Amino acid sequence: MSQVSTASVWAAPRLSMRWWPVFLRNLLVWRKLAIPSLVGNIAEPLMWLVAFGYGLGALVGQVQLGDQKVPYILFLASGSICMSAMNAASFEALYSAFSRMHVQKTWDGIMNAPVRLDDVVLAEMLWAAFKALFTVTAILGVMLALGISHSPKLLVAWPVLLFVGITFSCIALIFNALAKGYDFFTYYFTLFLTPMMFLSGIFFPREQLPPLVRAVADWLPLSAAVELVRPLFLDRWPDQPVRHLAVLIAFAGVSFWIALALTRKRFRN
Repeated sequence: MSQVSTASVWAAPRLSMRWWPVFLRNLLVWRKLAIPSLVGNIAEPLMWLVAFGYGLGALVGQVQLGDQKVPYILFLASGSICMSAMNAASFEALYSAFSRMHVQKTWDGIMNAPVRLDDVVLAEMLWAAFKALFTVTAILGVMLALGISHSPKLLVAWPVLLFVGITFSCIALIFNALAKGYDFFTYYFTLFLTPMMFLSGIFFPREQLPPLVRAVADWLPLSAAVELVRPLFLDRWPDQPVRHLAVLIAFAGVSFWIALALTRKRFRN
């Protein structure tokens, strides 16, 4: 706790490998509930995929994507996998991390050992990203079994989706630091994640958006994720990958710094 109170909350992160035991502790606890957790995480995105992909897809048929027409279910699957990474990382970095931090006081117990708060926050961020990766891996397996895509470039989508999880876990930890209770997270999901879900080209091409709205949507982290992952489902390489990766890196880096500063401030008070 002394490390929190003696330095500015906006000081550069002081990180070490002591985040690993915290990460491992979360893993060991999660293993006891791994199957129910997995089912809960993949059930909703698969229902979206079946309902919209096969139901609405039968009416829509194909979607014009640049100079290529693609089946709607393939269009939806390549976007919904990014949404799943976003939701899984956000849920873990909000509800589960808040339980450990505020309700169970697990963080206080951990910091009685020689572990800095910075390392605890880093461990929670990486743990949420791992949970997101585990979830999307299971969903990718189902998509492959359904024959939605068999592109070998999907191997590249795996590390991209990991970084998507990192980005959204960093953003979610900002709201975790500000929250007084679980109800606060409703604002994050309702006012931030849900609009972004509809503006990022998951359900329909962003070209359908008004020009001003699209100009904003083009710089959303979920839009960047979709632009990187969707071409891989189509066995193509993304256009402007450096730009889209830069968007994710910028959101992740700035968000982690803000989340760490706000968490330091919370523990200082």
